[in-house]
Amino acid sequence: MTVRLLPCGRSALLVELDDVLGFQEALAELAPAGVEELVPAAKTLLVRFDPAVTDADRLGAVLREVSPVDSLVGASAEVVVPVVYDGEDLAGVAASAGISVASVIARHSAGSYVSAFCGFAPGFAYLSGLDPVLHVSRRSTPRTRIPAGSVAIAGEYSAVYPSASPGGWRLLGRTDVPVWDVERDPPNLLPLGTRVRFEAVRS
Repeated sequence: MTVRLLPCGRSALLVELDDVLGFQEALAELAPAGVEELVPAAKTLLVRFDPAVTDADRLGAVLREVSPVDSLVGASAEVVVPVVYDGEDLAGVAASAGISVASVIARHSAGSYVSAFCGFAPGFAYLSGLDPVLHVSRRSTPRTRIPAGSVAIAGEYSAVYPSASPGGWRLLGRTDVPVWDVERDPPNLLPLGTRVRFEAVRS
């Protein structure tokens, strides 16, 4: 596995690689001295460390020897998200992919997804595992307001909007499942590594 390490100030290294989930799990199990926080993104992992305990050179040598593992996905629970597939972009996605609306629904609901990382807004989980046929670009003009619970796709990811917000993802449907609830402990229903399955339901 090839990784690229980039310094981020005096107390962090940015690791560029493909298998972020597997790498993060392996690093968490290894627990190198001085590591304080791991922050995943699509193709990077920010590793924050305590300069009083270790330094970039010593930690970098450890990071180059880490091998990704599969245990994170296998150990996580599965969350089933019921979806009413009536989104505004459903027909457009079907036309772009060259398939029927029914096929878009079937392919999206047949996928096995994993929460790869969270960002953009609290509780917004980027779910990997989207059928390649459904890999479509974001809208050229984002909508000013997308309702909470909207189920959407963009690029290689699917997501559920945790709250009403602007956004440019393609809307396939909606769910009543609250993926972010400040009254819940923890508030995020889809933290890193959570397996997700969408289930088509009638309105």
